[in-house]
Amino acid sequence: MYSNQMNYLPLTLPFFIFLVGVFVALIILLQLQLLRFAYVRLGISSRAALLLLLVSLVGSYINIPVAHLPEEQVVTPQEIDFFGMRYVVPEVADWPGTIIAVNVGGALVPCLLSLYLLIKNNLWIRASIATALVAAVCYMIATPVEGFGISIPAFVPPIITTIIALMIADRNVAAVAYISGSLGTLIGADLLNLTNLQAMGAPVVSIGGAGTFDGIFLTGILSVIFASFVVGR
Repeated sequence: MYSNQMNYLPLTLPFFIFLVGVFVALIILLQLQLLRFAYVRLGISSRAALLLLLVSLVGSYINIPVAHLPEEQVVTPQEIDFFGMRYVVPEVADWPGTIIAVNVGGALVPCLLSLYLLIKNNLWIRASIATALVAAVCYMIATPVEGFGISIPAFVPPIITTIIALMIADRNVAAVAYISGSLGTLIGADLLNLTNLQAMGAPVVSIGGAGTFDGIFLTGILSVIFASFVVGR
């Protein structure tokens, strides 16, 4: 979610290589039409789905600034040792200004696709309930990392999304899974933690980037694979 630079790769090199490998594997599978049913269930063509996955991967390096929080002084607790006794005293510290940005691959693309699926399939109620549940779980498991921001395990949102979508959706399970997984992760891990900016001490806040991009990206891929196995729902 946070970073010290405006343009950065929001995941480690090995994991990025892994995602590229997944993308290449999807291309091969699509050529064999093993996932054709999944894309049909999502309401988009195979070519459009490939384009979205590619834009998400490349767009993970692009952040669009949307706001800037000015520098200010904050009061933080500080422990001091006085003759063997520990005391907690308030200390005034300078909190540097923070740039709030939106990550193209981890926020903009998933939001646009989710909006398309919502309108096309009229899933407002069920998708909203599923998104709220996923967001609540993601908020509880999100871990603050000082100097970095909020991190969330990459494979947790897809698993949670799968379970919740199966329980709630009586149709268009793949669409509900994609919408709730993408938006739920964004809301629970990123947006609900914007109040912790001072505690994180990061100069750049990237919504949908860094620690949450991998979870959102994998959720999108899982929704495709998930739909291919859920026949008739």
